[in-house]
Amino acid sequence: MNTVDNTQYLENTGPFEARYVAFLETISTLRASLHRYCSRMTGSVMDGEDVVQEALFEAYRKLDKFDDSRPIKPWLFRIAHNRCIDFLRRRGVRDEADAAVALPDSYTPADPVLGTGKAVEHIVLTLPPKERACVLLKDVFDYSLEEIAELVDSTVGGVKAALNRARTKLAESSPTATSTKSVSPEMKRVMQLYVERFNRRDWDGVRELTSADARLNVAERFAGKFTDVLYFFNYARWSWPWILALGEVDGEAVIIILRRGPDTWTPYSAIRFDVVGEQVERIVDYIHCPWVIEAATTVSVGNS
Repeated sequence: MNTVDNTQYLENTGPFEARYVAFLETISTLRASLHRYCSRMTGSVMDGEDVVQEALFEAYRKLDKFDDSRPIKPWLFRIAHNRCIDFLRRRGVRDEADAAVALPDSYTPADPVLGTGKAVEHIVLTLPPKERACVLLKDVFDYSLEEIAELVDSTVGGVKAALNRARTKLAESSPTATSTKSVSPEMKRVMQLYVERFNRRDWDGVRELTSADARLNVAERFAGKFTDVLYFFNYARWSWPWILALGEVDGEAVIIILRRGPDTWTPYSAIRFDVVGEQVERIVDYIHCPWVIEAATTVSVGNS
């Protein structure tokens, strides 16, 4: 499982304090766009959500330094952008543009590739991070060149050059199909057992699948030891019918949370796992973040 570095995010483990939850509520209208941006930068709707979680926690810790006479959206986007770059560096992705000889500020405009919006979102992963960010911010989020320059710590000329390079590369490329990540037999077996026991409300059986030191991250609610929270109780009190199922989100094997609609079960959110030695070592539950599934390119149930 690809994960972000949550060292600071998990520094104070346990239920998130009320003031932080209140902060999340104040910026709730920005959550979808922040997640969309981070997902396209990292190449995964779940990695993107993890990065957003990190970014929002960092923003919360820096609130006392924020000039509240300025709009909060660019500030949050810049923090999220920097976290995306950190994530990509940790994953070993190098920004070819930064390593290249600086190009002049003048450039020949290139037409946006495949129009704008969602069409371009799914092919930008072929680009270095700076070019990827500039294309997303300009062609998807409609930021001005000046705003992008401030956000990515560049100049207007540098942004223009990055856009031109990116659009040229995209014009010469074609969308690639989402690759499916392989799953070990041990992980598949553990996930299958987890789903079966969870759906039976066999909580003792679920506990047997988790290690004594298993970590749990319920996005926007809790981060800490699996044994330190009433995880099962919180599921039992959901007001709508749910079941778990094996599935895939953008080619990654996960457990899908299905919600009962008028006529059928519909994918609502997802749960990620780290499995070591046939035991669950880490669970990341996105049940409070339904936008993760909504932003995915492909979601399938029963194919893991």
